[in-house]
Amino acid sequence: MIRYLQRARKQDHQKVWSLAWPMILSNITVPLLGLVDTAVIGHLPDPRYLAAVAVGAMIFSILYWSFGFLRMGTTGLTAQALGAPDYNQSRLLLAQSLVLAGIIGLTLVVFQYPLIKTALTLVGAEPDVTTEARLYAEIRIFGVPAVLANYALLGWFLGNQNTRIPLLLLLVTNLLNMLLDLIAVYGLGMHAEGVALATVISEYASLLLGMTLMLRMLAKQPGNTPWPRLKSVSDYYHLINVNRYLFVRTLVLLLTLAFFTSQGAKQGASILSANAVLLNFFLIISNGLDGFAHAAEALSGKFYGARDRKGFHRIVSACLSWSLISAVLFTLFFWLCGELIIALLTNIPEVRDTATTYLPWIIGLPLIAVWSFMTDGIFVGTTQVKAMQNTMLMSVFGVFAPVWYLTQSLGNNGLWLAFLSLFVARGVTGGYVFIKEFKQPLE
Repeated sequence: MIRYLQRARKQDHQKVWSLAWPMILSNITVPLLGLVDTAVIGHLPDPRYLAAVAVGAMIFSILYWSFGFLRMGTTGLTAQALGAPDYNQSRLLLAQSLVLAGIIGLTLVVFQYPLIKTALTLVGAEPDVTTEARLYAEIRIFGVPAVLANYALLGWFLGNQNTRIPLLLLLVTNLLNMLLDLIAVYGLGMHAEGVALATVISEYASLLLGMTLMLRMLAKQPGNTPWPRLKSVSDYYHLINVNRYLFVRTLVLLLTLAFFTSQGAKQGASILSANAVLLNFFLIISNGLDGFAHAAEALSGKFYGARDRKGFHRIVSACLSWSLISAVLFTLFFWLCGELIIALLTNIPEVRDTATTYLPWIIGLPLIAVWSFMTDGIFVGTTQVKAMQNTMLMSVFGVFAPVWYLTQSLGNNGLWLAFLSLFVARGVTGGYVFIKEFKQPLE
């Protein structure tokens, strides 16, 4: 392992950082928004509002992340087109991804009633929490088309190794969302529905800004969009084939997160709310580590498209080195500051005390999860998406589910143990696939 980490040269580390730092900053704004939502609602006197936002946000996390293939698939294929290079193909991928995003988004809006009803039934929260969560969900659903289109744009920007625009988009959008949260809850006296409305407005503002920046970038790039191919169903085959594996992989992961939330809800509002606070910490960790995973997507995909084996392994070495350093820093941060952040997020004593009790699980998570984040980044860039699907299925059904079943007597501790075991399994299976697939020259 040490010899592999030493492969990267100075310029490889510079390439990684030039792409990673904007993505780290932009990614961290996403969970920071969740922290603001939690802090705004968490200081209201009734914990059911915090629980309702936790349930509603979880539902839309599953919904959006299930279609995260619109970002990941676009990134990997665009990066390979850049390495080829084939700018016409890059433009076609962008157009195809936006078309798919529009079709999927409008379909989900049309079928919102059974979708929301089924999701709330599966969560099985307490009746007063479910009522507030339904109000939240009935507003958030109208932001789906904008979010999915934004995924396609972000994937295309990242595949073209432009991480400055995603940084600008997410910073502007999330700052606007935070401001509107405060206005809705404290200025207008709204509750969960105010947080939802603020989010939807911000999502469409992001889409408008993203489309504007996309047109400016296209005007400076060579190539032409092959519009006739956009009407050909067969031309969507490669994109859809890549995306179907990503869809299954992501859906299984997010159903696991939904199961985690549901099991917490069955243990009462305090456990549900405390787990919601700690999952915000997990989102900070995952989005921070994803900065280097996104760099791995763009750079490994480019070298893979150019069939440059040495460059590929040097970039992977550099990305992994910085990911490990970041994981250590996250562990130290939550060890030293975790209790303070919990106290800032909520002044409800039972929620604060419960979250503090289970904080050690979060402290150890970065060092365990870092391996799965990095292998995912490499697999997206090289479109080894079937392997991503299969390793996720093995990890969830072969490890997470049995560990949860055997540790139910431990209550919430057993639930967190199963959660961490999922990342252990993903790291092991992903590492095995990486060694098997990439020890030979790229062909």
